[in-house]
Amino acid sequence: MTTQLPMPVTAPLTQAQKTQIINLIRRAARAEIMPRFRRLDAGEIDQKKDENDLVTQADIAAEAMITRGLQMAFPHALVIGEEAVSAKPDLLDGVGEAELSFIIDPVDGTWNFAKGMPLFGTMVSVCRFGQPVFGLIYDPVGDDLVMADNTSPATWHTQTGRTRRIHTAPDKPLDALAGYAHIRLMPPADRALMWTKVGAVAYVGSLRCSAHEYRMLATGAVDFVLSGHLNSWDHAAGVLICQQAGGKAAMLDGSDYTATVSTGYLLAAASDAVWDTAATHFADLLSDT
Repeated sequence: MTTQLPMPVTAPLTQAQKTQIINLIRRAARAEIMPRFRRLDAGEIDQKKDENDLVTQADIAAEAMITRGLQMAFPHALVIGEEAVSAKPDLLDGVGEAELSFIIDPVDGTWNFAKGMPLFGTMVSVCRFGQPVFGLIYDPVGDDLVMADNTSPATWHTQTGRTRRIHTAPDKPLDALAGYAHIRLMPPADRALMWTKVGAVAYVGSLRCSAHEYRMLATGAVDFVLSGHLNSWDHAAGVLICQQAGGKAAMLDGSDYTATVSTGYLLAAASDAVWDTAATHFADLLSDT
């Protein structure tokens, strides 16, 4: 039995290591992602589960490049990519036991990417024993990123090298809340329930891209993100960035989120107060989970 070590009180990565990761992600985007954007042949797009769950040659090539780079830079770390897990699901079993793991989503929002919509991103999280301690969300189109670790505020890094802190939105009442909910991915009974709930808030939508949904939350554009489809590559980085931008992220039942959680509903919100308001409103979803 592996005993978990205490969470680190210092930053999990040095600034030099963060820069190394950022440069690797940018190189992968320039070499493997952007040259294929709006240039994919039919043979470069495949279905996984159905026509809404796609994988492209950009996903595969970018993940391979990022994985190689991280394995070279962090030879003792567990490095896991979305496409590798698709081929070998038990790769995720080691995350909770790994002192240092990287979880990669090379092209989050693949459906958007494959359809030519410029709303996709690259997500990388670093975890210790399944707990996110560093997160990065990169936008290949804008060539900018948001990131945070567990010891410092979330920041936005522009294409020109400027950096600024980001913060979630101020508190609002229920009828003024706007957010994203992955309703189409919910079980049929929960989808029906959600449609009875959305009228009480100002707006509920979906970007089909967790990377940009979490960016919008962390920069104050929306108030919450609710998801019951808990692939760790879609959420680990965004949860940490949301928290370090002033928000709260937890399972809808109030339990902590870690990268090992695969069932239930995850609610990320702009603040403790907004989380409580949204969690109370959507609490009926817990009856079927």
